[in-house]
Amino acid sequence: MPELPEVETVRRGLEPVLAGARLTRVRQNRPDLRFPFPDRFPERLEGATVERLERRAKYLLFPLSTGETWVTHLGMTGRFTLDGDQIGEFEEAAPATGKHEHLSLCAVRDGRATRVGFADARRFGFMGLIPTGAVEAHPWFAGLGPEPLGNAFSGAHLAEAFRGKKQNVKVSLLDQRIVAGLGNIYVCEALFRARISPLTAAGKVSRPRLETLAAEVRNVLNDAIAAGGSTLRDFANAEGGQGYFQHRFDVYGREGKPCAGEGCGGVVKRVVQGGRSTFWCPACQRR
Repeated sequence: MPELPEVETVRRGLEPVLAGARLTRVRQNRPDLRFPFPDRFPERLEGATVERLERRAKYLLFPLSTGETWVTHLGMTGRFTLDGDQIGEFEEAAPATGKHEHLSLCAVRDGRATRVGFADARRFGFMGLIPTGAVEAHPWFAGLGPEPLGNAFSGAHLAEAFRGKKQNVKVSLLDQRIVAGLGNIYVCEALFRARISPLTAAGKVSRPRLETLAAEVRNVLNDAIAAGGSTLRDFANAEGGQGYFQHRFDVYGREGKPCAGEGCGGVVKRVVQGGRSTFWCPACQRR
């Protein structure tokens, strides 16, 4: 499913249309996605103004003038359209209308009306309306760790979270209670940049190496956002184009290929950890 950089690029693409816009002509075309839509969902959106667009982990948050926040998770195939044009390129086009478009509305900003649609062929995405003051306490958000691009994320935070932890560092970084929004692709890439073996027990990684790791997590996420995210199967960004960071992967998806590390000479290996593929170079990522 889309990872943090992909969700952030969608947020940035929607912001010029939705931030400050009044929502009208809201239409819900089915009762549920992964979960049921909120009660009276169209009526509660109708006439509201979107105050701003935010992201928390892999969620999009749209605080409304009504005192509620519209929350969206893209799931695997969720995507928005603007005036019938798909916001991003996927394996299958998002319909402007039809059986896979489950929500549509009109966003009016500065006298201009834009038709916004949400399509989700597999229906693994979901939406909610939460009182804005209660968002942080909601079960979707209450247990989340700090944002990896925020000030609370650091080597010191990782050192405390990993203290005495025997679980490997790769799976530990995917724990959303430790850091919010990190996914498999970018954890593999950050560990490679930090030259840390994914097999190492989290509690055995030294404080200096954790400082390096925290910095590389930030770097790889910022690089991916700048490149527009990564296009792997279903994801595409909010301007109608694919992300290109996948062309810069150092290890992810490169099993059997030469290590990209300068002067390394190693070969990228693949191992399954926590049910997910881990790509790494045993020659330069040491325990």
